[in-house]
Amino acid sequence: MEPKVTTEHHRGSATIFKNPFLESLTKTSLKQNIIVYGLVVLLLIYNGIFIQKIPVLTFTGLFIFALFFWTFAEYMLHRYLFHWISENKFVQRFHFIMHGSHHLYPRDTERLLMPPVPGLIMASILFAIFYGVFSILGQPVLTWGFFPGFFLGYLLYSFLHRATHVVKPPKRFKFLWKHHSLHHYKYPDKAFGVSNTLWDHVFGTMPPKKSYK
Repeated sequence: MEPKVTTEHHRGSATIFKNPFLESLTKTSLKQNIIVYGLVVLLLIYNGIFIQKIPVLTFTGLFIFALFFWTFAEYMLHRYLFHWISENKFVQRFHFIMHGSHHLYPRDTERLLMPPVPGLIMASILFAIFYGVFSILGQPVLTWGFFPGFFLGYLLYSFLHRATHVVKPPKRFKFLWKHHSLHHYKYPDKAFGVSNTLWDHVFGTMPPKKSYK
C-alpha cells in the first residue's frame, strides 16, 4: 500500500480483509450484478413514474441528463477519489480497498464489478446527497427521476470497465480498450475516463497521441 498509484501489477487476486465474511462481500459476479442492480433500476424507474407521479417527459429528460452527468462523475470520482493518495495510513487503506487493489490485480475477475452490499450502501449515500441538492432547489421529488439515470450510467460504465479487462475489444471500441489499458500499464495519472474520453480531453489528461498506435 504505497502512497502512490503505479503501473505495478500482478496475476491472481488481492486479499482485502482477513475476515472471511468481509472478504466475501468484496467479490461478485456478472450475473449477480445484472440481477440485483437491474431490479433496483427497474424499481427506481417504476417508483419515479408511477408512485412519485413525475411526468414521463420530465422523467425522461432528467434520466437522459443524469446518464450524461454520470460521465462527468465517473471522471471526477476516478481521478480525485479513487486516486486519492497520501502518506496517511487511513487514506492508503481506503485507496487500496476502493481502487488500489484493482491496479495491483487488474485481472481479478471477482472484483471488476462493485459487489451489491457495498454498492447499494454507496448508492444510498449518493441518493441522499442528490436528494439534498434537489431539496435546496425546492424539487426533492425530482431526485427520483435523476437518480435512476445516474445509477444506470454507473452500471453501464461498470460493465464496460469489466469488458475492457476480460473481453477482446470490438473493432469499433478498440480506442476505449487502449485508453484504459494505457491508464493501467503506462499512464496511471492520465486516461481517467473509462466509458468515454470526453473529460480527459476537457481537463488535459489524455495520454500522448502516439501511445494509441
